[in-house]
Amino acid sequence: MRKLSAAALLAAMSITVAAQTGQPDSLLTRGGWEAGGQAATYHYKEPNFAKFTGERVGAVGAYTFNSPDRVYRRIDGRVSYGALDYKGTGTMSNVPDWILEARAVIGRDYSVSDGVTLSPYIGLGYRFLYNDFRGTTSTGNTGYRRYSNYIYVPVGLTLRTRAGDQWVIAPTLEYDAFLGGRQYSKLSDANLGLSDASNRQGHGRGYRAYLIAEKGYWSFGPWLHYWKIRDSNTVRVGISALEPANWTREYGLELRYRF
Repeated sequence: MRKLSAAALLAAMSITVAAQTGQPDSLLTRGGWEAGGQAATYHYKEPNFAKFTGERVGAVGAYTFNSPDRVYRRIDGRVSYGALDYKGTGTMSNVPDWILEARAVIGRDYSVSDGVTLSPYIGLGYRFLYNDFRGTTSTGNTGYRRYSNYIYVPVGLTLRTRAGDQWVIAPTLEYDAFLGGRQYSKLSDANLGLSDASNRQGHGRGYRAYLIAEKGYWSFGPWLHYWKIRDSNTVRVGISALEPANWTREYGLELRYRF
């Protein structure tokens, strides 16, 4: 009995030490709450027509559910704000621009060696953008509010590897399969006698990349988001209106704390 108790105590101590020193458990997807912030550079362009550029700040949050079979489920969201510069039919500064995003994914951790874990995942994501382009440009043209909605399927892979006794490096690559979108343009804001437009977007794709370093409860690193969307359908609002093909590039740094 004493030998059994001693063995149990030794096993418990070994598990505790492993958790504290970043042994195998540190290579598994981490469960619980996370919260943090982002700083980013943003570039949106409609080739040969218009672009919005500027700096952004934002907040991120997530909750991850773990299970004994190494399957994990995560819900996460972010909100980002930028005061952007416009260049197209004239110029305009400090254009308010908001991005809100929500995602849910499911994945599994696979240990491929003592120091490497692969974690593929798939899910469903929603991205909303609000751009308040009301006002007058440098050439006297008037702008309008724009609302953008994307639905997509994120498919990604995270590789987790130890770097020393306490650090874990976790790069992620992701492809975002675009299911569809809807662009609302409040053309009535421009006072040109036009009705508001609602355009359906059916073709596009996105990519994401992260290079995250983790130590204890903290994680940080650079990231990149990219979208390329084709022309929408055309609607009649007094004129023929479409949302032209465009691309968005956003990259920055992120810091998170895990509860």
